[in-house]
Amino acid sequence: MLEFKNMGKTFGDLHVISGVTGRVDDGEVLSIIGPSGAGKSTFLRCLNLLEEPTEGETFIDGEKITHENIVEVREKMTMVFQNFDLFNNMNVLKNITIGPTAVKGISKAEAEAKAMKLLERVGLADKAHVHVSSLSGGQKQRVAIARALAMDPEIILFDEPTSALDPEMVGEVLDVMKSLADDGLTMIIVTHEMAFAKEVSDQIFFMAEGGILERGTPDEIFNHPKEERTKQFLEKVL
Repeated sequence: MLEFKNMGKTFGDLHVISGVTGRVDDGEVLSIIGPSGAGKSTFLRCLNLLEEPTEGETFIDGEKITHENIVEVREKMTMVFQNFDLFNNMNVLKNITIGPTAVKGISKAEAEAKAMKLLERVGLADKAHVHVSSLSGGQKQRVAIARALAMDPEIILFDEPTSALDPEMVGEVLDVMKSLADDGLTMIIVTHEMAFAKEVSDQIFFMAEGGILERGTPDEIFNHPKEERTKQFLEKVL
């Protein structure tokens, strides 16, 4: 479904990522772990051209992602950000319906009906008419997930979705993400939540120093890591 070849990104003389190659098939969950500064978020943003890759190519359903088709691609591949990126001057319902109505041309009534079902799914149906500025961090992130789902994506990119949350709010977001994995939604997740990555992932990339140093199943990465750098990282975080 999604394939990336030799992805690289430089900022001036700084090589943030280089040679990142892999693929994610329909229904798979890929988790990307590694130390801060490894290039994980930059890689994620390069996939949908929020950052312009310096080199490499990305294909979705066999079609190369370019600036000419990026609007259509972002309907297929939505993103949930670390800091939510919601419209604080709008209520929850408007945040979720604005994409489907503006981009996909869906009627307001249809978009609102769908939004309410999604809010029920993430446990926030009672917050539909509340301004997002009054929500907790965990609630905002669940709204952000509902907003992403409203576009009927084939794949969702999650950029450290729990790192800005208070510890007691992390679980409510991870529970929603686990339910999406159970439903077979294709996801790429940059995360520091190791137990979550181990539970839901089909494959895991360990990134460090701008590249993929090791890849494998959760069992291979967490229980039988081969690279010394992977072992060092896991000893500190587990």
